[in-house]
Amino acid sequence: MSGSWPARLWLVRHGQSAGNVARDAAHEAGQHRIDIPIRDVDVPLSPLGERQADSLGHWFAAGKGNSRPQVILASPYVRAMTTAERFRAAGGAPGEVRVCCDERLREKEFGVLDGLTTAGIEATMPDQFAFRSLLGKFYHRPPGGESWADVILRLRSLLDTVSLHYAGMDVMIVAHQVVVLCLRYVIENLSEAEILAIDREADVANCSVTEYVFDESMGERGNLRLLRYNVTAPMEEDDAPVTRAPDPMVAARG
Repeated sequence: MSGSWPARLWLVRHGQSAGNVARDAAHEAGQHRIDIPIRDVDVPLSPLGERQADSLGHWFAAGKGNSRPQVILASPYVRAMTTAERFRAAGGAPGEVRVCCDERLREKEFGVLDGLTTAGIEATMPDQFAFRSLLGKFYHRPPGGESWADVILRLRSLLDTVSLHYAGMDVMIVAHQVVVLCLRYVIENLSEAEILAIDREADVANCSVTEYVFDESMGERGNLRLLRYNVTAPMEEDDAPVTRAPDPMVAARG
């Protein structure tokens, strides 16, 4: 029995977005602002991101995900919802499985720093640049935005909902890099130092798979055990390029 946990839980970062592409170009050019004239929530997948989402679906359809999700929860951002929908359409989940939007899975909010590159923050908001250097990404909250700790608060609520409604089921969450990392922090009861060390090792790849399975031997009531993290085999086996948008100083979109 899985108690209040899903039987299996997959965490997936969305495919490469047009924002990822624009951010990389802005950083390479040393620009202060990322050239995206729309809201972050509306930024679509790039053509490569669409291909990555399809590859993820093909990989699960071939039985390499250990099962297929009975429930798909996704960030309301277009790039995450599209990833989930293309994954399902490519055979990753049965057609009758709904993609359920949950705003608690949204991207970390950057407030006044939204759309700025690292160079842009240092040049135009040196006080925030200094605050972040002092506090670190886990606790620094830009005006109008969130820290990692703030994201974690809403994800604890999200996991309460998952436990209430989807215990014993196979659940997939499609969201963003920071969300994947913060969910690891909560599920595995990690410390700030531990999750930041994981973050430094490698960026969460677009459409990579992080998988947990319920293990009744863990503790008195069982718990989720990490099977694999940041797996890029779905793209590699489908000859789709693997992309890892880096996490710059503070505010670039991902």
